[in-house]
This record gives sequence, C-alpha cells and structure tokens, in this order.
Amino acid sequence: MPPPNGQTFDECTSGNVKQSRILLIVPDQKASMLSAAILAELAAAVGPGGLIVEQNQLQTYECDGLAALRTVPAAVVLPRSTAEVQAVIRVCDRHTIPFVARGAGTGLSGGALPDGLGIVIGFARMTRILDIDIPNQRVTVEPGVINSHVSQRVAAQGYFYAPDPSSQTVCTIGGNVAENAGGAHCLKYGFTTTHVLGLEVVMPTGELAHFGGSTLDAPGYDLAGVFVGSEGTLGVVTAITLRIVKKPETVQVLLAAFDTISAAAQSVSDIIAAAILPAAMEIMDRLSIRAAEASVHPNYPDAEALLLVEVDGSATEVTIQMDQIRAICKVNGAWEDRLAQSERERMLVWKGRKAAFAAAGRIAPNYIVQDGVIPRTKLPVVLEAIGRMAEATGLQVSNVFHAGDGNLHPIVLYNAAIPGQEEVAVDLSIRILHLCVDHGGSITGEHGVGKEKQEAMGYMYSEPDLATMQLVRMAFDPQNIANPDKLFPRTKLCGEKSGPYHPHPLETAGVAQYF
Repeated sequence: MPPPNGQTFDECTSGNVKQSRILLIVPDQKASMLSAAILAELAAAVGPGGLIVEQNQLQTYECDGLAALRTVPAAVVLPRSTAEVQAVIRVCDRHTIPFVARGAGTGLSGGALPDGLGIVIGFARMTRILDIDIPNQRVTVEPGVINSHVSQRVAAQGYFYAPDPSSQTVCTIGGNVAENAGGAHCLKYGFTTTHVLGLEVVMPTGELAHFGGSTLDAPGYDLAGVFVGSEGTLGVVTAITLRIVKKPETVQVLLAAFDTISAAAQSVSDIIAAAILPAAMEIMDRLSIRAAEASVHPNYPDAEALLLVEVDGSATEVTIQMDQIRAICKVNGAWEDRLAQSERERMLVWKGRKAAFAAAGRIAPNYIVQDGVIPRTKLPVVLEAIGRMAEATGLQVSNVFHAGDGNLHPIVLYNAAIPGQEEVAVDLSIRILHLCVDHGGSITGEHGVGKEKQEAMGYMYSEPDLATMQLVRMAFDPQNIANPDKLFPRTKLCGEKSGPYHPHPLETAGVAQYF
C-alpha cells in the first residue's frame, strides 16, 4: 500500500541539518502540470507538427550522450524561429514549467537531461546559417547548425571555425555555446567563448536580449562571456555571431610513438617550454589506440602511447618548429615519429583520434567519459595516479586527451551487467575529478557540469563561491525554470549515493513523485 501523501522516509541528521527523503503522492502530476489547456498553448506557439506528446516519440529525448541518466520529458516543442521560442518560454514562465534546450543531444554530462515535469525545446528546425560576412570574418547562425557545417560553408573563401569537439560532425553550435565546447585545436585557437562575438537570447521570461555584438570587446559587462558555458541555466540562445579564422598557409601533423605515457606527457611540457605553440597536441594510450585502430583503421603504430602534434603557420615557420618537436620527442624516447605526407594522411590521423570515444565501445560494453583539467606539468604524476586507482578497483581506464592544455578525458570501462560494477565505475570517475582538483585543476574542461558532476562542484568550490554563482543565476532566472537542477550541487538526502539515481518503487509504479 502506498504511504499517506507527504510521508517522510529515511530521516537522518547530517551535521545540524535534518535530511529526509519525501514521497508525495501525486497520481497524475505530469498531466496536471501540462494540462490540455497548456498543451494547446504550446501547440499554438510552435504551429502544426511542432509539439510532441506521444510517449514513444518522447523517449527519443530522454537522455543525451550520458545515457546512464534518463528522464522522459512531459512534452517536446520544435520551434522554427526566435518568435516561436519566445512564445514557448512565455508559456513556461506563465505556468512555471521547467524547460531544457537541446541541440543534437551529444553532450556527455547530462546537461540536456529533461526534467520529467517539464518540456524540451529542440532546435532541429532552427538550422539556418543566417549571414556570412567574409570581409569581417564572422558568421551568424541559428542554434541548430552543426559545428562542422560552419567550416564547410566558408572553406572556399579560405576560412574555418576553430572549435572542433570530437562530435563536430553532429553537435550543434547552440550546444557548443551552452557547454563552452573545445576540441583538439583549442590549444592555439581557444574555446567557443573565444569565437562568440554576439548572442541573441530568449530570457526565462520570454524577453529578447542581445549580449556582445558584431565585434570583439564590446563595452560594458561581458554578458556574452557570462552566458557562454552557463549550460542553459540563464536562458536560450536563438542566434550566434561567430568569429571565423583564416586558414594557415601550411599544416603538418606528427605522430610520435612512446613506450610510456609519461614520456609522451613530458614531451608535451618540453615542447611548450621551447616556446612552441602547436595548433593541437593530443595523447592516446594503448587501449584507445587499439580501439581506434579497430574502429576506423588510422594505421597507428602499436605503442603504449601516441603523441599527435599539429603545427600550422607559414611554411618556413612550420618546418623549423616541426624539426624542433621531432628532436624533443627523440630525446624523450620516441621510437617512431611519422609525419603525415598528404592531406588525406593528416585527416586519417585525426579521424582515429576523434573516433576514440565511440571506439571505447569495442573494448567494454559500458564506459564513462570524464573531463578533468590539470596543469600541464602535472600530467605524468596524475596519469600514473589514475593508473593506480584503476588497478585498485579492478577496472580499466583508457586515456585519450587534449594534452596541450591539460584537459584529460579518462574513459572508465565497465560492464553494467555485473552487479555493483557500474557504481564502482561512477565512484572511480568522480574520484578522478577530485584528483584533478587536488592537483590544482578543474572538474571540467569542455563537457560541462550538467547533472553528472553536480556534487563535484562542492569539492571544487566553497559555499560562498557557490552562493555567488546562484545569485547570478537567479538574476537571470528567478523562477528557476531554465534547465533546473543542473550545475549546482544539492543537499544529498538519506538513501542517496553517488551514481545513477535509482527511483523508489512507488515512483516506478507511477503513484509518487520524489521532491
């Protein structure tokens, strides 16, 4: 029998705070929040074909790239214009309905995980490139435009868009803005925030705002800088003006093989210490090398570690720097240093690197891709520590990462079918983030905090820091309806533990809601 409405379970005391797990009997809360009248308002806002409420179609939106966390939204809307986005959010504001914006759903931190009582605003129908201004090196796009399409549209004029996350052929610019996405070439060219000039934003009230402008360094507060990387908690972006970059005269890629990952990491520090700034420096360990080789056949040598170094610029400068880099790698024990001899070979080298995350599925049925940052000089000691932590748990951790800026992507491999192993994997992945903080780093470099790393925020920041961030959030969104319950840690309740949320049986039965 279900308990009386509001019955408290599992009460306990943590410090001076009494914590409890409360189940409220809400037999049809989802339906009551999105009543027929509200659904009619949403349908009117987005027009025919723009509202999804069928359960089998809603399941398409139940998770992003962090598939371990799933929540089916109450409804999905697919607007075609800024005006329609405004109309949708005004409905949400009027009825206090949570909303989550979603691009391609490739995020890896659960940032686009729906709120079960709210709606998802999908941008699959806002995919237009609105303006290309080559003389001023800028492009204006809608949020649903795929990252790589920007470079494709300006390639003939000799330009490209620099941020290149591994998912760049499918991820969207709107999602890149939400997470401040990076990629291999951000070592030299910077993250998404470096390339955003201006934003058109629908605020959580439905008002339209413009942050930044059409040029760099607009006067006043850098509100575009505040918005980029805010993970959808401050509003919804509907147009983005991007800075594009002139293609370099020459590009060369070196692939160096080492017997230890520490030797590859030391080479990275030595290259930077020699006052060389490559466009990209990436490291892959043996597990990721073999997985990528099996997946897309990039013809990598079978080594303990590979260092990929790309240098661009004038032909003379590139030749001089590449000679220096090869010498540094030799000193650190590289037993093969292979220079790509054609554009096809260069693209094949990067194809293997960009396929590394997905290729992890070839060596384990389940995996967690983490995203921590450390000072570059700490690479050898932290990588060795991760190896010891993995060995202690009996799990394998594959390492493939942006070595040049110390952005680690340890991939924790496990089998969810083995009882308890998923919990061990999640715990290990969080402890790796703590390790990064302990060495002066961060819990995220480009994937964002989302739902996955909420608790780790409390490890990295003090309570006053978090409180100040909340004040910023509330200034934009006082009703807390823009991607709620993301980014910030919340008080852990009795019965909760790290890892995927396991609902109470009454929730599963659909007769209760957990608050």
